[in-house]
Amino acid sequence: MGEAVEFYHLNGFLSSKFDRQDEVLINSNVIGNINHEDIDGSGSWYEETIDDDLKWSFALNGVLHKGVSEFQEIALLDTKRFGKVLVIDGKMQSAEVDEFIYHECLIHPALLSHPKPKNVFIMGGGEGSAAREALKHKLLEKVVMCDIDQEVVDFCRRHLTVNKEAFAHNKLNLVINDAKAELDKSCEKFDIIVGDLADPVEGGPCYQLYTKSFYEKVLKPKLNHGGIFVTQAGPAGIFTHKEVFTSIFNTIKQVFKYVVVYAAHVPSFADTWGWVMASDELFSMNAEKMDKRIEERIDGELNYLNGALFVSSATMNKTVSSSLLNETHVYTEEDARFIHGHGVAYRN
Repeated sequence: MGEAVEFYHLNGFLSSKFDRQDEVLINSNVIGNINHEDIDGSGSWYEETIDDDLKWSFALNGVLHKGVSEFQEIALLDTKRFGKVLVIDGKMQSAEVDEFIYHECLIHPALLSHPKPKNVFIMGGGEGSAAREALKHKLLEKVVMCDIDQEVVDFCRRHLTVNKEAFAHNKLNLVINDAKAELDKSCEKFDIIVGDLADPVEGGPCYQLYTKSFYEKVLKPKLNHGGIFVTQAGPAGIFTHKEVFTSIFNTIKQVFKYVVVYAAHVPSFADTWGWVMASDELFSMNAEKMDKRIEERIDGELNYLNGALFVSSATMNKTVSSSLLNETHVYTEEDARFIHGHGVAYRN
């Protein structure tokens, strides 16, 4: 047998031998044997529980940051396969090598579907990648990024150098606050509102921002006429789409007249991911029109999204299409669905 490796997972929170060479933290969440000589991480793995019978793990170079903020458990990992990885409440939020897939899909379809977007409000997005993508749009005059967690924003500014220019951009207005409270008190309306929120986990800070009452009473009134709302909507794979994706779609469908879903495979998530885009004004986009707007409106190159890809991404397979059509659940604070795992408040 080869040398045993050490596994970590954050659903019970991270146990790490990278903290101090003279103190190795051990609890029931650590799987495998601990090699005290292996402080460089060459034999260490991070493990995330996808479901009760399914886990996803990858090799680590080290742990750049870990801790518990007022709102959530946070870790920034340096992985061998995916580069720097942001993990919140035990769930991977983005990975350095493929986050462009998620963020291009989140940001550009809504902005390109709007005839002339001037301002955008991003709920969450503390790592800065959503703002980075939005700031590529020449028509935008203002990007507001509102994240509840100062600690997440601070360590992402320190460690995620790819977003350094975005954080320093003169069009970016960074706000540390609960997005619901910030929108509620704002006198400003927006052409685009983006939900770049953490996945809804029980006890986490975000699940209330997926509810019908929030969409109806707080978010929708802050959209300009013809405004578009888009949100990440969790896993949309053949086996995972019923966790929250279909429910978020059906909930938004109760509030907005026109709703579009689309999905893309994100390798570091080990799944297909889904987004929901909605408006009270009809919006449509063919491949040629999107490609033309990308060329006219965006500074620089996109690495993933083009017109043909977006059109294909909005076509669901038969099983997912049927589930979307037949979904009846409406997301409320009293009747919420959650991704596997728990947030800080649940454990406290």
